[in-house]
Amino acid sequence: MLDLPISAAPLRALGLDRLPPAVIEHVRAWPGGGRQLGGGAESGVDAEPELSAYLYAPAVAERAAVDLRRHLPPWAQLYFAVKANSFPPVLDALLAGGRGVDGFEISSARELALATDALGRAGQPPQPQPQPPPQPLPAPLPRLVASGPGKSLSLLRALLDPAAGETSGTVDVVNVESPLELLRIDAVATRAGRRAAVALRVNPARVGLAGSLRMGGRPSAFGIEEREVPGAVELARSLPGIDLVGFHVHAVSGNLDAAAHLEYVRWCLDFAVRQAHEGRFDLRVVDVGGGLGVPFEPDRRGERPFDLDLFGDGLARLRPPTDVRVIFEPGRMLVADCGWYAAEVTDVKKVHGEAFAVLRGGINHFQLPTSWEIVHNFAVVPRESWPVGWPRPEVAAGPVTVVGELCTPEDTLARDVTVDRLRAGDVVVFPMAGAYGYEFAMHEFLGHPRAARIVLPPPAPDRSASDQSARDPSTPTG
Repeated sequence: MLDLPISAAPLRALGLDRLPPAVIEHVRAWPGGGRQLGGGAESGVDAEPELSAYLYAPAVAERAAVDLRRHLPPWAQLYFAVKANSFPPVLDALLAGGRGVDGFEISSARELALATDALGRAGQPPQPQPQPPPQPLPAPLPRLVASGPGKSLSLLRALLDPAAGETSGTVDVVNVESPLELLRIDAVATRAGRRAAVALRVNPARVGLAGSLRMGGRPSAFGIEEREVPGAVELARSLPGIDLVGFHVHAVSGNLDAAAHLEYVRWCLDFAVRQAHEGRFDLRVVDVGGGLGVPFEPDRRGERPFDLDLFGDGLARLRPPTDVRVIFEPGRMLVADCGWYAAEVTDVKKVHGEAFAVLRGGINHFQLPTSWEIVHNFAVVPRESWPVGWPRPEVAAGPVTVVGELCTPEDTLARDVTVDRLRAGDVVVFPMAGAYGYEFAMHEFLGHPRAARIVLPPPAPDRSASDQSARDPSTPTG
């Protein structure tokens, strides 16, 4: 069961100045709502149905990747967690012609294909990994890292066996979740005639980070308990198909404390060096995961952006061993700001004294506010198109709860947000929807059409230029 978003009262909806002009122009160009049945282009059923969409500005993601890359020291490598946003134009932008991310972190065969395609379009296709040369391993730039609990044999074959498919065998490091997974990887790699480079995922005994989600320092399905790591190292070194290269720690998501995150990275490096020494193997990879947060609630909770200057200055003073790859795997920090979820209001009504705005969409498109229990504020884009003679319900100068089209009260995106005016036929727009938006939604529940995914045109000096948005051909526009 999902928890409803917490009440936003007395928070006011965002003003239009919080939206880029391209977003406002695009949704205002949608056909008007509340179409009547029968008769004519303005009131007939032949008009395009109510709309909802993700609107993306890939250049925003590119700038974020370039900026984070600029703050990292030369020994750091930057991978994007594809689970946060797998839209191909966004993946392309994140590579930024070699100035952005170095590669991708993937967790499924589909993400593997999407990441490989993006690298291929950038002229940087990953190659099937050969038998490792004698240690110490040189440091060619890896492009793909695989993570995630419960990897199936079919997924492991896709990751490790070049004979399994066109994009198979191209993953550079597999982050291992358990001793049993080590045995599975060994079997797949041995059958493929190779040794698989693996990093052991560690679930630390203690994590000194705050965040929206915690996967480490507590009971969870993620990683190998810290005290069990020596045994896992011994097992890995005994398996002929395993090349143990290091450790992976991803303990928290959504952290905004740069100083604490710096200490976390320091701990990861110290732990990895110590365990490699005690386990008598050559340390070549330390994957410190992601967890770099963005402020979803600056107005209500006073959240501040992650301090990249402080973080970068502190990282520059760390000295990991020479030739050790230190991998960062951010997701939302790079893409949250590049996307907006927009949905038309199909109805406004009062029930037992409370106002509700019903959207063409909901958690089947945008589940993040409900699953994360955050107040994800929105802006109202007014539109004047409305059928003549029909009442147009509205809520004015008061709170409204924004809900979706699904047959469950859990389909609630925002509660008790005060609006100046919100009418049926207007559009609500949620900023910061570029991470864990489309990919995280309940697409199949009730079978409603999926949200469109649309690339906004880049800003142009001539504001009268027509919208040349490119629709994602793989998704219906509903």
